[in-house]
Amino acid sequence: MKKIFLTIAAAAGLATCAYAQKPQLQIGYGGYTMMDCCDMHDGGKVNNAWGALTAGINFKVAPKLYLGASYTFSSSSYKHSDANIYYHVIMLNGRYDYWRNNIVTLYGHLGVGVDISHMTYHDSYKNRGYFAVQASPLGAEVGISRVCSMFGELGFGAQGLLQVGMRFNL
Repeated sequence: MKKIFLTIAAAAGLATCAYAQKPQLQIGYGGYTMMDCCDMHDGGKVNNAWGALTAGINFKVAPKLYLGASYTFSSSSYKHSDANIYYHVIMLNGRYDYWRNNIVTLYGHLGVGVDISHMTYHDSYKNRGYFAVQASPLGAEVGISRVCSMFGELGFGAQGLLQVGMRFNL
């Protein structure tokens, strides 16, 4: 039974790797993250963060499905204090293309991961871990060239309520 399971897993892995030959890099900016609207800063009143910068890599594993990983950074400060918060978010992402023509692709994006909130105080610091998610049911990607495209997503999560950026096919 073990041999059959391992053979099926190896065949599925090889079939998946056949599609995942060319990665897609992305960089983006998102505004109003879940760190702003949820208590992901160990209490206290904080200023709104300036947004979030995201960098990620995606692999095409099926004709309409991409899987990948991303890193998101954001920061904020406490009101009435010189303490700061730095948000580091690592997520696994999935993207499903539900409509496409020669230039435009409409898709949905879901990501899950962890937010590590690094809080610095006068002479000390502490880290807190939180569950992070990004759910963007409406995303659009517009091809500029064969290598470069721009995208915009509307959703909620650690990468922002509205996220815009660029993707590069390698």
